[in-house]
Amino acid sequence: MPVPSPGPDELLVRVRVCGVCRTDLHVAEGDLPVHRPGVVPGHEVVGEVVDWGGEVGPGFGLGDRIGIGWLRQTCGECRYCLAGRENLCPGSRYTGWDVDGGYAEYAVVPAAFAHRLPDGYLDEELAPLLCAGIIGYRALVCAELPEGGRLGIYGFGGSAHLAAQVALARGAEVHVMTRGARARSLALDLGASSAQDAADPPPVPLDSAILFAPVGTLVPPALEALDRGGTLAVAGIHLSDIPRLNYQRHLFEERRLRSVTANTRADAREFLEFAGAHRLLVTANAYSFDEADRALTDLREGRVSGAAVLVV
Repeated sequence: MPVPSPGPDELLVRVRVCGVCRTDLHVAEGDLPVHRPGVVPGHEVVGEVVDWGGEVGPGFGLGDRIGIGWLRQTCGECRYCLAGRENLCPGSRYTGWDVDGGYAEYAVVPAAFAHRLPDGYLDEELAPLLCAGIIGYRALVCAELPEGGRLGIYGFGGSAHLAAQVALARGAEVHVMTRGARARSLALDLGASSAQDAADPPPVPLDSAILFAPVGTLVPPALEALDRGGTLAVAGIHLSDIPRLNYQRHLFEERRLRSVTANTRADAREFLEFAGAHRLLVTANAYSFDEADRALTDLREGRVSGAAVLVV
């Protein structure tokens, strides 16, 4: 493919590293029908600025290290944008779904949606922060975890292992339910109070829970594990079918079930500032650029502990 030319308000970025996100897998396998045929996946991009359009204002220079995330564009005028809820904008567009992403040597991004990156991290560590980290952070906000509360995490991949560290840094007690032995070991190493198989009950009632695994059959046990008034946030963009719920067992006593949709730029700024102030351990498994198919397969088969990244 030719090197893209930046539009008037865009930056041209030479890609250094691109994270491999489960959303890329959903796009590649057809769970999420592409918005444009032949679109290049990838939306956890760390790269350097090499050019820009004529309408880009001051603030960017040649060689600046920046990030490209999932949310690429919003209208800025609808009632959701005006209310600070741009993640719900009907006109929103996404990197690697609507527009070519970071599984390439070059990518373009509107300057208003480029992310400043915290110091103290390698490129391979920064890439997973740009979707896995940001979405995990928003899911934690949506889960409404009380101060010092008990958080359950279902699935423990790239996003979950970062959200767990944010919760732990804020004084939460974290319990992890996931199918992989390596992932359970990582959870305990990071400070989780317990780690068990995906469908096993946690040892204590939960104040909040986040479902990262795209497995609808985990919704009932996750709801049942909640204490009164608890919230389950579903963090994925795709979820297999949820079985029939029993009102008394799963929802009564003001238990809440809510979805998480993309993120706002404010979410991204808050999380990246947190990552700058609190050194997060990012478990990044590196693959060469021509191993993208293998990386996606390993992700699908549960062979990735933490996050996977492509090094261009």
